[in-house]
Amino acid sequence: MAQLEHLTTPVDAVLHRMRILDAALPERDGVAVFNRVYLAVTEEVGRRLDAGRFADPRTAAALGARFAGRYLAAVDAVARDRRPPACWRPLFQFRRHPGVRPLQFALAGINAHVGHDLALALVDTCRALGCEPAELEDEFDRVGELLVSLEERVREDLMPGPDLLQVADPLTHLLGSWSLERARDASWAAARALWALRRCEDVAGGFAERLDAAVGFAGRMLLTPLPD
Repeated sequence: MAQLEHLTTPVDAVLHRMRILDAALPERDGVAVFNRVYLAVTEEVGRRLDAGRFADPRTAAALGARFAGRYLAAVDAVARDRRPPACWRPLFQFRRHPGVRPLQFALAGINAHVGHDLALALVDTCRALGCEPAELEDEFDRVGELLVSLEERVREDLMPGPDLLQVADPLTHLLGSWSLERARDASWAAARALWALRRCEDVAGGFAERLDAAVGFAGRMLLTPLPD
């Protein structure tokens, strides 16, 4: 970590890692597609922190850094030939599949990160700061709003074909079954459940494991190879 000592905040360190990945990964690699999307989100979080747009910048930075850290931990696990969490496995397994479109890669990564990582990051932040999830709801909502607005832009930028043809595109039907807003709401509910179960380690661990598997299953469906 010595090379990161000049960075001033946890968000700066996260951005540094993501920019290294962006420069190193092939453009069409599925992880690279998601990384570009997430880099844009994290840059916007950084700008809003600098502009004082968060009521509690320290808490928002702590949540953002723990959130991003779970994605970067999955990247590091794969780089070391270890299994990442189940929610991330489909993206890493299909990252070079020629039948998977860039929009699918982007949304599969968002699904893994929001559906699983966000809930656990919220619980991690509560433990670190000694607070309840309700005290972080504003920061959770602001990060979620950024993700929802970015999802809309991602769909516009990466959806192939003219508008009149999209209704007949299998991709339209596949992606219509998934919503980031619903995933965010489910993540908030999962975080509250995990927090309530925090003193029952076996039960909480089983719940987190099943959450991971369910989000991974949804990600696999999002990455269904499609005809051109």
